[in-house]
Amino acid sequence: MVKTGTIYGINGPVIYLKGQTNFMMSEMVYVGEEKLVGEVISLDKNTTTIQVYEETAGLRPNDTVVATGNAVSVTLAPGILNNIFDGIERPLDRIAENSGHYITRGASVDSLNRSKKWNTHITVNVGDELHGGDIIAEVPETPAIMHKCMIPPDVNGIVEHIVSDGMYTIDDTLVIIKCSDGSTRELSMTQKWPIRVARPTSHRFPASVPLITGQRILDTMFPLAKGGAAAIPGGFGTGKTMTQHQIAKWSDADIIIYIGCGERGNEMTQVLEEFSELIDPKSGNPLMDRTTLIANTSNMPVAAREASIYTGLTLAEYYRDMGYDVAIMADSTSRWAEALRELSGRLEEMPAEEGSLRTLPQNFLHFMNELDLCIT
Repeated sequence: MVKTGTIYGINGPVIYLKGQTNFMMSEMVYVGEEKLVGEVISLDKNTTTIQVYEETAGLRPNDTVVATGNAVSVTLAPGILNNIFDGIERPLDRIAENSGHYITRGASVDSLNRSKKWNTHITVNVGDELHGGDIIAEVPETPAIMHKCMIPPDVNGIVEHIVSDGMYTIDDTLVIIKCSDGSTRELSMTQKWPIRVARPTSHRFPASVPLITGQRILDTMFPLAKGGAAAIPGGFGTGKTMTQHQIAKWSDADIIIYIGCGERGNEMTQVLEEFSELIDPKSGNPLMDRTTLIANTSNMPVAAREASIYTGLTLAEYYRDMGYDVAIMADSTSRWAEALRELSGRLEEMPAEEGSLRTLPQNFLHFMNELDLCIT
């Protein structure tokens, strides 16, 4: 049964629904006739509060809100690298094809190409016992990176059937396993993962291996460790963004996740143009073959800016689970904090510890600690 509600009030990117809606906390919803993407951020017996990830101009009271039954999630499968997404993993190139010069509201496109076939090598055999995180197939995602298709962390079982090596889409069934409760589960290349839930880990390695940034001043005076985090504080125009660009280009990390969180549009354009032309000094391939860009510029909706950090973190955790060293650049967390303060103001709360943290998951520090690098 589809759960619905009607808009009672609108305050910028925040909308209110009166009455009992039966929505779930952190559930993804579609708002209005254009099906704008939103997320439930507060619930009580009389009111449901939703933040909308797109411009709310044109919405009005009594417009319908439809629940999806799932949390805001990202699609994890081959095709993430050499791509640019918005704050909720919508590919901007495909949106541009449908929208023209300006992104239209309610743009609905698949996060990844579901029709493209990938050259797939199955790495398991019938009878193998598999646990969460085990690799079932390998796909050359780009000339630089071998994508390792894994079992979701919460799945275990015995392999009952496998397909032969060949060309498959990300939705094709590759392996069928029999779970401990007697049920069967079909596994493809694709996982769906909520952006506000940290992917589980079984062990944390000590931060004892240096990250070679390729910048002598940093490697000598301010060394970074793989598994560690760093911040670049400074005023306007002092070179924070350019330093991150250089680290992304020349560090010895396997994969780069670059999040433009509230950055100026011209700066993100510069990143796109430069990265597409640069050659990876390690492999001789284009640098974009091991890079993903998440663009949520300062003229995009503020609520999506808040979500873009978690989208990038989830993608980074996914490649970390494959065994790759991932360098994640978040530029800038100060503008991310501005987004949190604005949302707190819309919720009529103090933009302090309690107010600004209302939209933050409790496991944010777990996110930060589990990544190889976070530049802010």
